[in-house]
Amino acid sequence: MRIAKSGLELIEICKEHHISLSEYAIAREIEDKGVTREDLFAHMQLTLDAMREGATLGREKEVYSLSGLIGGDAYRLEQYLKSGKSLMGEGVVKAMAMALSSAEVNGSMGKIVACPTAGSCGILPGAIVTIGKEYGIDDETMIDALFTASAIGAIITRNATVSGAEGGCQAETGAAAAMASAGVVEMMGGSPEQAVHAASHCLQNVMGLVCDPIAGLVEVPCQGRNAIGVANALISAELCLAGILNIIPFDETVAAMYKVGKTLPMELRETALGGVAATCTGCSLTNKIFG
Repeated sequence: MRIAKSGLELIEICKEHHISLSEYAIAREIEDKGVTREDLFAHMQLTLDAMREGATLGREKEVYSLSGLIGGDAYRLEQYLKSGKSLMGEGVVKAMAMALSSAEVNGSMGKIVACPTAGSCGILPGAIVTIGKEYGIDDETMIDALFTASAIGAIITRNATVSGAEGGCQAETGAAAAMASAGVVEMMGGSPEQAVHAASHCLQNVMGLVCDPIAGLVEVPCQGRNAIGVANALISAELCLAGILNIIPFDETVAAMYKVGKTLPMELRETALGGVAATCTGCSLTNKIFG
């Protein structure tokens, strides 16, 4: 099976072979690495388990980052959810809590899955694990969704970037949301075309988002953007499952995102010299942490 170099090729290959995005990704991995399907799934099971663990720990107890900038928020959100007063419903808030937990575990030097980066590590688990729980979806189907996500991530990294230092937070949390949204679409029975369009929605929704971590740490405002990112993923999946596709093709969106990222000034690309990192409070927190 040939390698898809674009979203359009990805859809064409899936149509040609009558397969899903996950089956494409699995076939490519087997061919590239010379492994069996069983070994591949066993490895991805470990990835899913690590995601689930990171998305759970901070909801069960307060977890704080080493710097002290973030901590306890996933637990607070989980307790708030139990009040029954959620504005957005249990599913979205649960996904947000999982995203916050993953970010807190990352900041505490715990085990997370960089998907595609450590700074955006909560978005994919938050979306996939939440939808899996909400609809009683088995691990094998959730693992398929992770392979789907990898197919989208591979196209983005081939033609653009997932690095905040290169393309801003739009490249990190935007790519993570795109990957998650595509995975959710497939989990819910959507087509490869719908999954790719969901990824396009996600990237457009955060086009131009800067990377401005306070003190240069992947904590604030990164944690909140993980929560926003998982909501972005679920919103985009809903749109496409409802038949609302994106007027701008995925490949053109990826190209636009990359161009916008290159246009961002150095201060807004993970240097902590601009955005909220350069505010009075941001600078004060930096001095407090590093003396």
